[in-house]
Formats: sequence, C-alpha cells, structure tokens
Amino acid sequence: MDKTKKHHFDTLSIHAAEQEDQNQSLNPPIYMTSTFTFTDLQQAEDTFSFKRRAYVYTRGGNPTINLFEQRLATLENGVDGVAFSSGMAAISSVVMSFAAAGDSLVAHRNLYGSTFGFLNHLITNYGVKTKFINMTDLNAVEKAITSETKLIYLETPTNPALEIIDIEALAKIAHSNGVKVVVDNTFATPVFQRPLDFGADVVLHSATKYISGHGDVIGGFATSKDFDYVQKLKFGYMCELGGVMSPFNAWLLLRGMKTLGLRMERHEKNAREIANFLRNRPEVVKVSYPGFEDHPGHDIASRQMEGFGGIISFELKGPRENAESFVRNLNLIKLAVSLGDAETLVEVPAMMTHRDYPEEELHEFGFSSKTVRISAGLEHYSDLLNDIENSLDKVYRQ
Repeated sequence: MDKTKKHHFDTLSIHAAEQEDQNQSLNPPIYMTSTFTFTDLQQAEDTFSFKRRAYVYTRGGNPTINLFEQRLATLENGVDGVAFSSGMAAISSVVMSFAAAGDSLVAHRNLYGSTFGFLNHLITNYGVKTKFINMTDLNAVEKAITSETKLIYLETPTNPALEIIDIEALAKIAHSNGVKVVVDNTFATPVFQRPLDFGADVVLHSATKYISGHGDVIGGFATSKDFDYVQKLKFGYMCELGGVMSPFNAWLLLRGMKTLGLRMERHEKNAREIANFLRNRPEVVKVSYPGFEDHPGHDIASRQMEGFGGIISFELKGPRENAESFVRNLNLIKLAVSLGDAETLVEVPAMMTHRDYPEEELHEFGFSSKTVRISAGLEHYSDLLNDIENSLDKVYRQ
C-alpha cells in the first residue's frame, strides 16, 4: 500500500499496514504459535540485542497481532499500538504506566463500571488515589488538579449517561499542568472521533465492542502519537503483566475492522430512529442522545465528532420496576451487557455493568437506578421500534 498517499478511512480499515504473504493469501495468515525459532545462536543473539528485527515469543510480538495493532493505530492517527487480552487489561496497564504510589488521578464521574471499580477500589491498594469529577465543567477540572496529579482519564461520550467532554479544552488545561490525558474511545470509535488529534496522549478501546462488531471476541487496544511510550507500554506493562491478545482474536478483529465504517453508519442511523421514537413516547421521561440539538454536549460533539454514535440512554416514568418490566418484555432486542454488536442490546446499568457505583449516589455520577441503555444493532429500525412499542404497551397498558 502506498504510504505516501492519504487514503480514505474505509480504505485504511481494509488495507492499512498490509503485510506480504509468500502464498499471496488475500486474508492475513493466523500465526498460531507461542514461539518462533532461530537458525542458530548468532541469529538469536542478533535478535535479542536488537541488531535484527524478528519475532521471538508471541507475548512480545506476533505478525497477526502486530498487523491489528498497526491498522487500528493508523485509524486513530497513532504511530503504533498495543493489543491486549481485554479492554480492562488495556485500561489497567495504561493507568499503571502513568501512576505510582503517592500519585493521584482525576477521572470523569461517568465511566464503564469495571473502570470505575478499578480506579475507585483496586488501584487504591497500590497507593494511588482517584478523584471523580464532572469534566463537562472545565473549572472543576482546573480545581481538581494538584501537584500529585499525573493523569486525567475520561470517556466521551460517557457510559451510560452519554455526556460529552471537550477533549481539546481539557487537554490544554492538563498539559499546562504537566498532566497526561487518556481517552477511552470505545463508544465513538475512530469512525466518529479521533482524540489524539485533539490533544489526548493515549487512546483506549475495548475492541470487544464496535471494533469486533460480531460479539465473538474479547480484546483491548491502546495507541499514542508517542512511539517511545507505545514501546514502554508494550514491553514494560503488557508483556510484564501478561495481558496478551491471542493471534486468533487479532485475526477476528482485523475481519471486523473491514466493515467498521459501514457498520457505524447503520448503528448511528438506528440509534437516531430509536432516540426520536422514544422522545415522542409519553411513557419516557428523558432521552439522552448527543445527536439532539438540545443535548447539553451537542455543540461540542458536533465539533469533535463526525457522528453521534449508536448508544441511547433513557428513563421511563414510574419506579425502577417499570424499567425492569420493559427489558423483560422485549423480544427482538436482547438483554445483555456489552455493546457494538450486530444485535441490538439493552441493559439497566445500575443492575448490571455499573453495579460498582453506590446506588444512593448514582445521581452524583450522572445517571440513575432507572436508566436504561440501548446499543443499536444492525437490524432494520422498523422492527426495533415495533419491539420497543410492544414492550412499552405491555408495561403501561396491561
């Protein structure tokens, strides 16, 4: 592939970092091997002393995994990437690469439940404290930074409240104080948002979600414009902590990326249809979707995103039992954690993915015990709307 020419995103998602195969296979081979051999000790010595570039052991490098890393890094405008066994392996490794005992972090109030659990509980065992704030308020960001602050961590759009954070403005504040910025870009994907271009230092993904798109892979990923940092993350943290991705999962993710652009268009179209439908239903109190002009973060999203994503969150009238009944009465839409699959998925975050948040304090974190989250899939939107309408009728008109 001609690297001197900038290709369109959809072309890069299929062809970026292509590798030559001696058998001229259209699809990349799956190098399902734990180790690689040497012809003699001199070749081994040259490899271990970095005189020769070659593969040694799949935990540190594998052709299939490296192709995935380079391709997704290209889509995010990073210099190179690191694949992980899961999104949480990526998140924990990146956070640990910046913070040590005595340091503090600043995180947005609205995060994936396991991320919140890691920052609020697990990492505190190692002497690192996290302050959770509302990063849509930039004044709060400035006030939260101290001399101990090493990292600002956020998602945008957030999970599950779909709040929007101004990456560029936040990065300027952080960098003026010598603080790094890490953005989880799982919800938007590089189709709709590339945080590195707005000043983020590291971008993360749970590749399990939209990057895969088929609900059959667990994987994580991180990239940066700083090549030395990527090498440090790969060999100092991913390799040492052992969160390596399997070559087969990397191959499945490469397959998923081929249709990423097309799929995100359909996810967004279906999300818009669902959001508009819910907004006009009398049973619905509130619908959060960044595509609405009256969404508090719409202007920022319009500036830093090229689309508004495939996730909707909303609240129904009445007690939480109504939300429970609603998800129970859906037929086509599946009750499940995760998102970004071909199937449309629904959940009640406070009861499922965000159980780590204290229920009595949910409002302080931007959502409630009644919040319902829908990940719009690839089905025809009319069938999804019929399923939602039938469920609402059963809940409110029995």
